[in-house]
Amino acid sequence: MFDDKYSRRDFLKSAGAMAALSTIPLTTVELAFADQEQNFSFAYISDAHIQHIKGTQFVRNWDRGLIRAVAETNLLRPKPDFVIFGGDLAQLGSKPELDHGMEMLSKLDYKVYGVMGEHDYYLDLGEYWSKLFGDHYYSWDHKGVHFVVLNSILTYDEWTFDRWPTAEQRMVEMAGLDNPNGSPFMVGEKQREWLRKDLAKVDKNTPVVVFSHSPIQKLFKNWNFWTEDAEQVQALLKPFKSATVVYGHVHQIQYNQIDNIRFNSVMATAWPWPYPRSYVQAPNMMPKITIPMNRADPFFERDATGWQMIDIATGDVALNYNLYSNTNRRVAYDPKVGHPVDMGYQGEASLTPPQTQY
Repeated sequence: MFDDKYSRRDFLKSAGAMAALSTIPLTTVELAFADQEQNFSFAYISDAHIQHIKGTQFVRNWDRGLIRAVAETNLLRPKPDFVIFGGDLAQLGSKPELDHGMEMLSKLDYKVYGVMGEHDYYLDLGEYWSKLFGDHYYSWDHKGVHFVVLNSILTYDEWTFDRWPTAEQRMVEMAGLDNPNGSPFMVGEKQREWLRKDLAKVDKNTPVVVFSHSPIQKLFKNWNFWTEDAEQVQALLKPFKSATVVYGHVHQIQYNQIDNIRFNSVMATAWPWPYPRSYVQAPNMMPKITIPMNRADPFFERDATGWQMIDIATGDVALNYNLYSNTNRRVAYDPKVGHPVDMGYQGEASLTPPQTQY
């Protein structure tokens, strides 16, 4: 019921504002320039893992994560210029999963750019995904920024084409997080040559933003938080004054900087993975300058899924995390130490028991 002091219009206006500030399972990215009229933002949704059960049945939790992300993206103010879907729309790459996920994404009120995930690819090598999203890798320019999408989840031809008796088994083997039958991801020579030619046409003072599914780093091979030819791709980005890589896949918050290249992960709408350091059966191989972000409980399916704002200004990156069930955090470049600092990071001595239960 609405009275004269609080009209229906006021209610809808405030409800929209609250929704835009709530814990949204997506990422918005603002690119800031000296000319304020050039500033713009875009939204990032990733890792929905829509899973088919049978008939018209799908895993409800994963459906709800993507549905909420889409609905709240449409409520964002100011409105983003476009949306990136960062890969792994499906869990096992099937047509029912991809169709169901695309039906949900079709509700977005924005142009959507797609990034290929391994869960979308290894059943039919991306054939059906291409019918929905288009090319596996491509680039475009928008308001002074050069954007590139890479297919970073390729692997060796022998593994892809010669090893498996069925496409279904190949898909299942690559879908496992710590499955030793998987294979390291890579961009590949053909795509690197395309990227070299694409970037050769871009002025070195133009900001470059690369979207990939894997990190374009070598973080943790046991779980394929890894890109086999990462150094070769990084070498193509190194000449640019400002280069940023935004990636999904890891289902957790990560930040890193290598030379001039800033790396930022985005969270999943499906579930979080624990950090490798919390998984005692495998050694920790994360780079020292990666800024980890502790979670209260890696067993809670919605912990560390949430909303993330990335500000990019003067080449420095600040990440503002709004988590469902954890303290909001900010990771920002600190000129005193020359690398990013998590303003609220808990040292190992102060970790709560749920953070060490792995």
